[in-house]
Order: sequence, then structure tokens, then C-alpha cells
Amino acid sequence: MKSLQVAQAQDPESQSDRTEQVSDKSIVIPNKHVTIADSIKNEHSRFVAPRIPTDFSIQVQETTYNVHKYPLISKCGYIGRLEVQPLISNSGNVLKLENFPGGCETFETILKFCYGLPIDFNSDNVAALRCASEFLEMTEELEDGNLISKTEAFLTFVVLSSWKDTVTVLKSCENLSPWAENIQIVRRCCDSIAWKATKNEPASEDAASNQESWWFDDLATLRIDHFMRIISAIRAKGTKQEIIGKCIMQYAKRWLPGMYEELEGLRGYGHGKSNLQFTIFSMKKEESTRHSKEQTTIIESLISIIPPQQDAVPCKFLLQMLKMAMMYSVSSALISDLEKRVGMVLEDAEVDDLLIPRYQNGGQGKMVNMPNSPENCTMQDIDVVQRIVEYFLMHEKQQTQLQQKSGKFNISRLLDNYLAEVATDPNLSITTFQVLAELLPEHTRSFHDGLYRAIDTYLKTHPSLTDQDRRRLCKIMNCEKLSLDACIHAAQNDRLPLRTVVQVLFVEQVKMRAAMQEKEPAQSGINSQQDVNQTSETIDIKTLKAELENVKSNMVELQNDYFELQEEYKKLTSNDKPKNLSGWSLNWRKIKKSFHVKPTGGETRDGQDMPTSPNHTRRRSAPRRRLSVS
Repeated sequence: MKSLQVAQAQDPESQSDRTEQVSDKSIVIPNKHVTIADSIKNEHSRFVAPRIPTDFSIQVQETTYNVHKYPLISKCGYIGRLEVQPLISNSGNVLKLENFPGGCETFETILKFCYGLPIDFNSDNVAALRCASEFLEMTEELEDGNLISKTEAFLTFVVLSSWKDTVTVLKSCENLSPWAENIQIVRRCCDSIAWKATKNEPASEDAASNQESWWFDDLATLRIDHFMRIISAIRAKGTKQEIIGKCIMQYAKRWLPGMYEELEGLRGYGHGKSNLQFTIFSMKKEESTRHSKEQTTIIESLISIIPPQQDAVPCKFLLQMLKMAMMYSVSSALISDLEKRVGMVLEDAEVDDLLIPRYQNGGQGKMVNMPNSPENCTMQDIDVVQRIVEYFLMHEKQQTQLQQKSGKFNISRLLDNYLAEVATDPNLSITTFQVLAELLPEHTRSFHDGLYRAIDTYLKTHPSLTDQDRRRLCKIMNCEKLSLDACIHAAQNDRLPLRTVVQVLFVEQVKMRAAMQEKEPAQSGINSQQDVNQTSETIDIKTLKAELENVKSNMVELQNDYFELQEEYKKLTSNDKPKNLSGWSLNWRKIKKSFHVKPTGGETRDGQDMPTSPNHTRRRSAPRRRLSVS
């Protein structure tokens, strides 16, 4: 607790050259002279015996005090116990007080007290004086009204009754460890602050406008360990978890400014660049290590005290804390806990919040630089988002409330928009994209427009994909869940494979028919009429499906006839003899007939009497488009 070191003083002759005696009492500072008279006013000189030479030297930090032994021994039990040692006699030796609480300023105040001079207590010096008096053992056994009892009375009856003074004293204890902890100053201040905060009484009229958060700013100025003790005490008193969450967010805003800074370069993936390396924060080299340790301690502490309730803090704050945790390489257990917390409230997230850069291990603000591994060189950390979505699905399975169903659809839109963002990364592999797109079950996506946009963006960014990869990618999308606008766009999209275009054309016909029927004037609002329209639309869809199957069968016949024609042609050319071309003509007529579909019941395929209707012409043009493209 206390360390004592006795050192041989300098030669008296050399010391006399640097020290001037003033009233026989002086303070010796290396290369500088300061007298006690500078600290003690002249009107109090009656307490000083100017004719008595000093017989004791005490060194605190870099300052040596030449004082009288008796005033200190009479009130300081620590120095009185050392008086029996011969090295602290009049031999000119110096008593060094190592790790003295409060330093030189506090020791000078104690010297005034020992010489009988009045001292002023305030919230700035009372904690240091209380710790220093405990260090020097200034108890009541030596003298009534000693410094320990006086400082204790001031702390109890003056400081702890005032919010502002309590916060000030607690901040002053940051440099008084471990003394402030051992004599319970920190505990009493934290309990007092927690009690006043839960009483919800504003410290001033200006703070009365916000009854719940008037104390947030004051707590945000404290050191992280003191802040955690107060939060724990406030939580034990039954404070709402939402209020605790807001207080934690306010603290993080003050001490983690990087959470709210825009990270530049996250969407500039740099096409054609072989080296993806970005520096997000610029810090001086001599301060980076210390700053990183402080930030890591704050991040780990805040994560550990976030209330477990889902509505305690917003999802945006959790994702910001996750980014900071990965940036400063906090423990994997805390990162996993944050990912699970985010998964529970993922429906409240936004796309920008999910754009988590891929950092180096212990990079302290630098993004990963691995040009030789394209799979791990994506600018965004896709694996983190994948784990968060998996945690969300696990959480959804545990929920039985019907209201959770809407969250899944929100997640589908969120995930599709995220896919569209990361699809612009040239280093994103098709496997990673496909796995992330197929995380959600099929029924959670009511529309596939967002998924189509993400696939189209990926195809545009990766033009060198093979036909097989393009077909593999488009299998993720269900063309029947595309809107009419998406179908029109996809039908004209040259980046899509041919099979997907054919499926989109069919769906487009169905949706255009439905859109045209909705515009017909038969909108009387009668339920029976609506049922009839719905039944008619169902019949039309079935008819179109039957026509599509007929077209497919005709295409098969056409291919067979084509192969037969090729064989006959080879025979004709190999024999070089004129042959009867009746077989050729017969097969050619079959080919022509295969392009025609006989109407049933005196109607065309679309249910109209006129075969030259626009819808009929559009459907007939689909096979020709397919042949030309192939």
C-alpha cells in the first residue's frame, strides 16, 4: 500500500549553492528554489517558529520539502512510526513518499494543516486529501479533529448531498487508485449518483425539460469502470431498460466517435484494382497503441452491460457496436453475442448498417488487404451478415407469435437490397452470392423484384460469367413472383440466359392479361362479380399454360423432323443420284404444320374470335424470338 525509500542527500556544500534559506524553512526543487513562505501567508506567520531550523526532509515526486519533524509526527502516525529509525534523524537524509495520493499539491495542503493553518475543502481536493490522510494515518488517536475525520465529515454531509459535487469527486478519484477504492469513496459516490438518478430529479431547470435523460451527459464524462458501477447500481434499483440503453448510447457517442463517422470508400470497390487497402482512421503512431487499448476496453465494457431486452437499444446501435468491435478485435465471444443480438432485431436494420467492412485482425481501423485471395478480399464482411441472418432464422423458429411473419418479409427486402449492394464487388464469388441469396426460405419472399435486381447487378459487374454460371444464378429467382414491370425489363435483358427469358415472356403474358382485365369497366364492387372475374382469370391462366405445353411439344416434333431431314439430305448428297423428293416435301409440310395450333371450339388460343388480335400475335412471336436467339 505504501512504499518508503531513504536516499542519501546531496553534499551540504553543493546543496547550499542551490538553496536559499527563508525563515529557516524551504522547499528544494531540482534546479529551482521555492520556499514554504510561498505557500503560507504572512498573516499566519505566528504559527511558524522562524528561529528553529528544519530537521526533516520529505520528497514527494520531484519535490523535496525541508520541514520540522514535530508538527508532522504529532498528526501523522505513518511518519511517527518511522521516527525511531536512525536514518530519519538529523543526518540530512530524505524520506521519499512513493505513490503519494494527490501529489505535491495535496502534500502542501497537508503541511499547512499540520502547521495549524486553516485549509479549504472543496469537491476538487477533498478526495485527494482523504486518501492522503489515510496514507499518512492521520487518525483521531493522535489528535482530535484530525484530517481523516474532517474530510470524512465533508464528504458525507456536503459532497454526497449534491449531484454536481458527487460527480466532481468521483472524477477526481480516477487518479487516486487504489486508495479511493479501498476507503470506499468510489462506492459511496456511485451509490449516491445512482440513487439521485433513479429519483428522476433534474439538477437544474434547464434539465427539467427532459426528465429521463438529465443525468446522461454527466455520466458520460466518467471513466468506464465508474460508469459501469453506476449503471449496475441503477439497474439494481429497477430503472427501465430503455433508459439504461439510452444512457449507454450517450456514453458511446462521447467516447467512441468513430461509430458515427461516415466510412469513406466502402462503396468504391475499385474495378481493376489489384490491391484493396483502405485506412479509415488516421492516428499518430505514438498514440495508436494506447488509444486502441482504451477503445477496446470501452467497447468490451459497453457490450457487457447492454440490457438483454430487445427494445433496450435500437438495431442500428448494435450494428455500430459490432463494427467497432471487429475494428478493434475484441473477444470473439462478445462479437458472437452481438451478432445474436442483432439477429433478434434484424427486421429494424437498414442496408447501410449491414455494410460491415472486412478488417484485419487487430487492424485498429484498417481494412483487410489480401490481394492473393479473391474469396477473402471482398470489401464487405459477407460472413458476418450470413451469421446474423442465420441467427434471425433460428430466433424466428422459436417464436410462435403471428406478428413475427411480417418481419420475415422485411428481412427479404433487406437481404435483397444488401445483395444488390455487395453484388458490385468484383471479388464476390458466385457461390457466396448464391448461398446468401438462398438463406431465406422460399415463402418469405412475396416478390422477387429485389432479388432480380441483385442478380442483374451481379451479372453486370461480372460479364465474364459462363452460360452455366448465369443459368445457375438465375435458378435462384422465381419468375412467377416478378412484377409486370420487372417482367418487361427482364424480357429485354440480354444478360439473362435464354431459358429464363422464355419463362419471363410467359409470365409477362399472364400478368398483362390480368392487368388488362383489371382495367375493364366491370368494377361494380359486387362480390359475386369479383368471384366471376377471379374464376375467369384462373381459367385463362390454365389455358395459357396448356398452350405453352403445346408449343413445347411442337418444338420437340420440329427438332425430330429437322434431324430426319438432315439424315435424308446426307443420303442424297452421298449417292449423288436424283431422288424422289416426295419424302422431303412431306417432312417440310410437317414442319410447317408444327407451327400452327388448331383452335378448339371455334376460338383462338387466347379465347377470342379474331386470330389477328395483338395478344395472339405476341404469343405467336415468342417461338420465333426463341429460334433467332438460339
